[in-house]
Amino acid sequence: MFNFSNYRRGSSKSQDNSYGDSSSSFSSKRCNAFFNEYASTDDPDIINPYGIEKLCTDLSVNPEDPVTLVLAWKMGAEQMGYFSRKEWMKGLQDLQCDSLVKLRSKLDYLRNLLYETHTFKDIYRYAFDFCKEKDQRSLDMETARAMMKILLHGIRKWALFPFFDTFLSESKYKVINKDQWSNVLEFSRTVSNDLSNYDEDGAWPVMLDEFVDWFRKKLAAQAAEAGIDANEVITLE
Repeated sequence: MFNFSNYRRGSSKSQDNSYGDSSSSFSSKRCNAFFNEYASTDDPDIINPYGIEKLCTDLSVNPEDPVTLVLAWKMGAEQMGYFSRKEWMKGLQDLQCDSLVKLRSKLDYLRNLLYETHTFKDIYRYAFDFCKEKDQRSLDMETARAMMKILLHGIRKWALFPFFDTFLSESKYKVINKDQWSNVLEFSRTVSNDLSNYDEDGAWPVMLDEFVDWFRKKLAAQAAEAGIDANEVITLE
C-alpha cells in the first residue's frame, strides 16, 4: 500500500522481462538481478518510491491496491515506500519468485491472504508499524482512516465503518496508537452491528466507548426526529 502523492511521478514503461524461465526453480542470482531493475541509483541496496512505482506499473497493479501491502508484509518491509535488498530477498524467496512473471503469477495468492482470518489479522497489525513515521509511536489519523477504509471497509466489509469513520473525523483524536488500532479490528470482529453485545465494562479503549456513545446518541436523535424506533433509523447492509 503505497501513496506516491508526495513524490514526482517518473516515466516508466511496463515490461515483461522474466529474467529467465518462469517455470524454473528459484535462483538468488536472478532475484538479485530482478531487484537491480528497480534499485535506486543513489543506493543500490534500496528500492525507493520511484522504483516501487515502476514495479507496480510493470506488475499492472495500482500502488493503492492492498496487494502491495501484502507483498510488503511478506518481505517484512519496515518503511512504506522502500524495500531493502535484504527484505526483497527474504520475501521473494518465500514466494519463490525471482522474476516479474513469477511475481505477477502470485498476485491472486497474495490478495487471497487478505480473506484468511488469521492472516488478515497479522497484516492489519503489520500495517500500523509499516505506515507510521519511523520516529513516531502513533499513526496520524488521516493515514489511519485511509488504511482502515481499505482494510476494514473494503476487505472486511464492516458495516459500521462509515459511522466510525465519521466519528473519527468529528472527534478530538489526531493520532491513533497501536492498542487502539488493534482493538478497532477486534471490535469490528466481535461486536454486533446493533451494538447489542457491547460490554460497557469491558477493556475497550476509551475511544471505542466514546464511539458507541456517539453512535447510540446519533440513532436516538434521528429516531426522535423521525418518530420511529431507533433500530429502524439506519439499515446496515
